[in-house]
Amino acid sequence: MAKRFSNGMPATELTGANWRKSKHSGAMGNCVEVAKLASGDIAIRNSRFPDGPALLYTRAEVDAFLAGVKDGEFDDVLG
Repeated sequence: MAKRFSNGMPATELTGANWRKSKHSGAMGNCVEVAKLASGDIAIRNSRFPDGPALLYTRAEVDAFLAGVKDGEFDDVLG
């Protein structure tokens, strides 16, 4: 039986996850990392705490979020 992944589980338990971060990430660990899971879901973790919890999202959820980022809908959180 395949292991069931759940939101908030330790990122280290996401077997087979190929974590990657943006080339815009800084040397101080100020970035998040993403991994596409075999299920098609997307896992996200804080690069400063690679053993910490991973947040899991569907592809549709990530598509919606990225569309909002590209449209500038979240620019106000940095201002």
